[in-house]
Amino acid sequence: MGCGVSKSNLFQKSDSKAIKAAVLIQHWYRQYVARMELKRRYTWHIFQSLEYSGEQAQIKLYNFLGYLMDNFTPSSNERNLISHFFRENEVCRDSEWERFFDYKNIDVPEIYSGPHLTFPLTLEQGSGLVDAFRNKRQQLHSRYVLQLLLDTWRLLRKFPNISRVSTCQSKEITICGDLHGQLEDLLLIFYKNGMPSHERPYVFNGDFVDRGDNSIEVLLILFSFLLLYPNDVHLNRGNHEDHIVNLRYGFTKEVLTKYKMHGKRILKLLQKIFSWLPLATVIDQKVLVLHGGISDTTDLSVLARVDRHKYVSALRPPKKRHPSTANVSVDYEEEVWSSGRRRSSVALPRPLTRGTFQNTSLPDFSDRVRPPVGGAAERRGRLALQGALLGGSQQALGAAAGTGPSQDSGESSDHSEDEWKQILDLLWSDPMTQDGCVPNEVRGGGCYWGPDVTDDFLSRHNMTLIIRSHECKQEGYEFCHNRKVLTLFSASNYYDVASNRGAYVKLGPDLVPYLIQYQASSKTRELTVRQRWTEHSALRVLRKQLFSHKSDLISAFQDLDKENTGLVSLKDWAEAVEGVMHLGLPWRMLRSQLISRRASDGAVDYRQWFTELAIQEPNMEKGLLEMLYRHRSTLETIFRIVDTDNSGVINMEDFRQTWKLLSIYLKMEFTEEAISDLAVAIDTNGDGCIDIQEFMEAFRLSDKKSRLERGRSMFMGTAHDLQRPETVDPDL
Repeated sequence: MGCGVSKSNLFQKSDSKAIKAAVLIQHWYRQYVARMELKRRYTWHIFQSLEYSGEQAQIKLYNFLGYLMDNFTPSSNERNLISHFFRENEVCRDSEWERFFDYKNIDVPEIYSGPHLTFPLTLEQGSGLVDAFRNKRQQLHSRYVLQLLLDTWRLLRKFPNISRVSTCQSKEITICGDLHGQLEDLLLIFYKNGMPSHERPYVFNGDFVDRGDNSIEVLLILFSFLLLYPNDVHLNRGNHEDHIVNLRYGFTKEVLTKYKMHGKRILKLLQKIFSWLPLATVIDQKVLVLHGGISDTTDLSVLARVDRHKYVSALRPPKKRHPSTANVSVDYEEEVWSSGRRRSSVALPRPLTRGTFQNTSLPDFSDRVRPPVGGAAERRGRLALQGALLGGSQQALGAAAGTGPSQDSGESSDHSEDEWKQILDLLWSDPMTQDGCVPNEVRGGGCYWGPDVTDDFLSRHNMTLIIRSHECKQEGYEFCHNRKVLTLFSASNYYDVASNRGAYVKLGPDLVPYLIQYQASSKTRELTVRQRWTEHSALRVLRKQLFSHKSDLISAFQDLDKENTGLVSLKDWAEAVEGVMHLGLPWRMLRSQLISRRASDGAVDYRQWFTELAIQEPNMEKGLLEMLYRHRSTLETIFRIVDTDNSGVINMEDFRQTWKLLSIYLKMEFTEEAISDLAVAIDTNGDGCIDIQEFMEAFRLSDKKSRLERGRSMFMGTAHDLQRPETVDPDL
């Protein structure tokens, strides 16, 4: 037959090559998927770590300012500078508040082309308000805003702390998570699911404001539907429905920018409204909907009895009330005297005893304050207070407050503090995989609770499911604790374009969750490599954080670089960066993303590395510049507190006082000369005042590597990078 190769041998060789190719492709694909998953995880970790550190910094700053209020003499400049921030009720009775918020003296000009409202609202007007905001027409006039908010405040005062909702065969209840001022997400939910009505009830689970650009529009839409359907629209309070948190995360600035003439009154009325929002919603007695979570002491019977409006901010306990003003809304300067416990309760150490609880209070702040020297009685009171703050007894607290050891006042204080802790847990807590209940030190408020705490809570209250929000999830939702806890997040593209989906859930009579996901951004459709853009955004944020720790990093590198060559090995570089940043990231893998050049032997030139980052800087000392950049958010918050008239401008003397507050907080000394030089450098127009926008613009980070990457694509830009037309106050 000859010596030719048979067909069977050819098929065998062909099959062998095909199998090898398939195995090679499989191996490559698995490596690719693993790399993408690792990138997804560290990208998410970067975003979330920086978000939580910002919340923690805000709480620490507020506690510090509260400590100044408690311990500085009433006549001190520092105390006078911030006292208005802690004076939450200047007017006594609700009738007087209504006169303060009166809108009748505000005229609507004929040239106003935005929505017109009459009260009580009609469904057509509610739908028209949604259409106006969707089409980005002129914003609602401040007269209508105040009128709508005032009606909302009156209605909320009639509601219980815990709303009760029931389903039936013809009704499904829709629950939405955090919206964070993202109007596009709310409109998409209404488009997909329908607007609220008697047949389509909704529960919105807090965090309506902050971070997004349209927080006031989101609130006005939700409040209008609440007025239209008070039995079918339910709003729970979130941790961002808090005027202290709003200072840092944008809502205060948004309102004052959009409503320059009446913004202060609008903010004050919103502060009252936030304190009256219900704390939770129970569906069919089986499903609990709340914003943050629970702890091992959460008791719905206690939460149902609290005077929720006393907690204007959940970050501090309510102030003492005079017995003769039980029905009067007036707060005194003197707080419930448990200062040490109040502040350490921001991170609630549930397993600890009360004595340990007091021992952990404010060691970070007591040594940063140098109060002015007063009389002997004042000094004795201050020493007694510091003894209490650093682990003293309850009697020491009483001595510091100028009160005796009264049993009745002690019981009242304990009861008030227990209520406050429960509200703090409800708004700030997060679930964890391990059993137990521990302080939430990552956020700085509330606790982490485990599956055993969930099981015990559901068993005690005869429930089956907890629906909460408060945490961004990449898919918009996440089950945990054996599917007994559902986290729901409705703000898509939260960290950046395509970073996460949003979701809402529908519950029928069977109480089985039906989840709907979405991504509400036209920019998402333009992105062909979604993961790459999200990773790029996270790395840009990370580079900014690395620059803000430049001095610490250089010091760590120099400890390793004994011969002062400017080079360190890749291993040493990764260990040094982690030792300073404490982010738990795969730094060796990130090296190629963070460093453009390496030496021929693979070493890292750390000096060259930092030249890739620069700040558009005023003329000042480098160490001060870096410190300013690291604490720019804290400085902006102090600036807005000092800016009592909310004008966005402060004079030179207030600017110096701002720096004194920051220097005490950071435990750093700033000379008068350095502060004066900085003021001159910032005051570019020479009018003798400091503008907050000019000041913050002076410390914009210029990331050269990131700039080059952004230039590769026309659509590589976040919403914050895009230029917007200046918002016009409809009153002007």
